[in-house]
Amino acid sequence: MAAEPIIAFDDVSKVFPRADGRGDFTAVDKLSFDIDKGEIVAVLGKTGCGKSTMFNIVAGLIEPTSGQARVIGHDPFRDFDFFRGKIGIVFQGDRLMPWRSALDNVLLGLQILDRNPKQAEEAARAWLTRLGLSGHEHDYPHALSGGMRQRVSIARAFAVDPEILLCDEPFSSLDEMTARDLRAEFVRLVRQNNKTAVFITHQINEAIEIGDRVLVFHHPARIAYEARLAETGREQAHSEIMRVLGTEPTPLS
Repeated sequence: MAAEPIIAFDDVSKVFPRADGRGDFTAVDKLSFDIDKGEIVAVLGKTGCGKSTMFNIVAGLIEPTSGQARVIGHDPFRDFDFFRGKIGIVFQGDRLMPWRSALDNVLLGLQILDRNPKQAEEAARAWLTRLGLSGHEHDYPHALSGGMRQRVSIARAFAVDPEILLCDEPFSSLDEMTARDLRAEFVRLVRQNNKTAVFITHQINEAIEIGDRVLVFHHPARIAYEARLAETGREQAHSEIMRVLGTEPTPLS
């Protein structure tokens, strides 16, 4: 018997009232997909296509208007407390607390989960070391580069040992060389620690570098194209994604 998907959307729709009161706005329209344990899935689409709404449904921050979303066998909105420590989130901005050192920022999630203080500090230090930040444990965010701050953010997400990592364009504000290094590091850590990851992006090359599978969204969020890169191949997937998005041809880096 096949294992139950770790994330499953079944005809999920999300409708918001328009701010001007003129009817409703459909952000997600009858979206269905499954993600298995250990997969890295990149969700790609233009700004406004509904990627972030889907992300927020998975994270339990909003409830679908219709359809069913299941994460680790639970409704992420109605069973929100179940997910304490089971989902780690890496945002577009590092969202570090400026008054806390790198070590204390990584410790935050562990403290919220009431982990043993000694074990929590050991875990936080270990993750900072794994992310190349040994010696910077007591530095404050203002003293760290953008790439270093995002490494702290990644360490914070991994430190609570979540089953799922949700990433919302976490490298979009970084220069390309730094972003490429962090993408490779992120994929390595996800695979080494047998995590499942959903990675939101609007960059084709990034989606192909990150994902085992790429889901391309059109607005309102629905799957316009899906590629399993081990089967499709990077070059073919790149070409098909550009065609689906109506993007000018660009070289695959």
